[in-house]
Amino acid sequence: MKLSLATRIFLGYAVVLVTFGAVSLFSVAELHRNQQEIRLISQGYQQLSQDAAALETFHTNQSKDTERLLDEESVETRRALIRLARVYYPPLMAQRMASAQDKAREVLTFAPAGEMPFVRELEARFGELEAQHASHVQKAEAVFTALSTETLNRQQVAELTAGLRQLEATIGRELRVLRAALDHRIRERVDRVEERERGTGLAIIMLSLVAIIVGLGATLLSARTLRPVRTLIEGVSRIGRGDYTAQLGVQGEDEVAVLAREFDAMARSLQARELQLKAQAEALARAEQLAAVGRISAQIAHEVRNPLSSIGLNVEMLEDALAQASFSSPEVAHETKDLLTAVTREVDRLTEVTEHYLRMARPPHPTLVAEDVTEMLGSLLDFSREELERAGVQVVRDFAPDTPLVLADEAQLRQVFLNLVRNSREAMPGGGRLTVATRSFDKEVEVSVQDTGRGMPEAVRERVFEPFFSTKEGGTGLGLSVSQQILQAHGGSLSCLSSPGQGTTFVLRLPRA
Repeated sequence: MKLSLATRIFLGYAVVLVTFGAVSLFSVAELHRNQQEIRLISQGYQQLSQDAAALETFHTNQSKDTERLLDEESVETRRALIRLARVYYPPLMAQRMASAQDKAREVLTFAPAGEMPFVRELEARFGELEAQHASHVQKAEAVFTALSTETLNRQQVAELTAGLRQLEATIGRELRVLRAALDHRIRERVDRVEERERGTGLAIIMLSLVAIIVGLGATLLSARTLRPVRTLIEGVSRIGRGDYTAQLGVQGEDEVAVLAREFDAMARSLQARELQLKAQAEALARAEQLAAVGRISAQIAHEVRNPLSSIGLNVEMLEDALAQASFSSPEVAHETKDLLTAVTREVDRLTEVTEHYLRMARPPHPTLVAEDVTEMLGSLLDFSREELERAGVQVVRDFAPDTPLVLADEAQLRQVFLNLVRNSREAMPGGGRLTVATRSFDKEVEVSVQDTGRGMPEAVRERVFEPFFSTKEGGTGLGLSVSQQILQAHGGSLSCLSSPGQGTTFVLRLPRA
């Protein structure tokens, strides 16, 4: 599998990072294990060994005091020694044994899994010692009671003393065995920690050397792979200076060679693009000339409007005069009136066309005041009711009751609404439903005009606001363009949503007052 340049460099440095990461993780893991061992020894076994040594010392002293008590002949002295033995040794031994047992339970919380059986055995031994100590206290109390009497029963004292000494010997032996086991375990764990530390140090050194070698190899590989990039940089500099004839000519099949060949192709494309831009600049100059022609056309339309008005007025006067005139026959009179009607109709059509051109050439400058858009829509729909009913269009008014006032020029906005309503009517030649709705938002009011007509394909919808674009026969293509200009001058917007067979919706947004 052929790897890309970026992939090779990434993999090289990824191997370096993984190697150093493995070394670091290994070091951390070994350090953590050594810390566990040290904690087990210092906070666990060593303290338990100290507790066992203290118990052994207390037990030895207790045994010596018992022997001294047995050898004492004075009753008063014996009683004093008994009181001292009762007060001093039992609480201290019980406290030490309970402390040792608690320490063993604490060691269980952080001891490794392999040490759990040994620690549980220690806990059990301390429990047995505690039970033996309780038995020792009872036997010692029996001996003390026998020794406290005025007249000694030598045989009874001898029997009690023999049982007490046997129990003391057992406890002493258990304490020595327990202490020896702890000391042996401590030496064993210390030797193991030292051995692991030596192995860990050697392993870290070897792994570090391997990581360094891998890093040097990755660096050399990256440098070799990126060596042809300098040639690419020189070629880019030549392109930046405008020399589109730069050709690198790098040979090979690797990614850098492919990039160099693509760079050569790009240079040739830029050279061709420069020629194309020159042609486009010439086309733009021609477009500016056409725009100038458009402005001239608007001026001409403005100049034509005045004569058209005079012609229309004269035609009206001529109609009034002809109404009083006499003709040779009714046919001639009817033909003359038809001619004048045709002239009037064409004058009106030309006047409307010139008005559209003038609105397009001179964007409207509205006078914005607070207006009630629902009232404006209602009056407009009332005005157009007869026209819509004749076309078989059902009107649905979905006005929000709390629609706020908008900032608008009433005359211009009525022109927009009237244009949209008429477009919707013309889009439903067989009748349909026209829905006019309002909605309010935080900073604007939305008006939607929705019809159930033929709808528009995407290509037509994208061009519907272009000047002079129309799908209607005889249309000027200026109505929607002028409407959009009016909405933009109001600080709002006009958009169109339509699909073939699904009808069309025009959405107006106007700023709130």
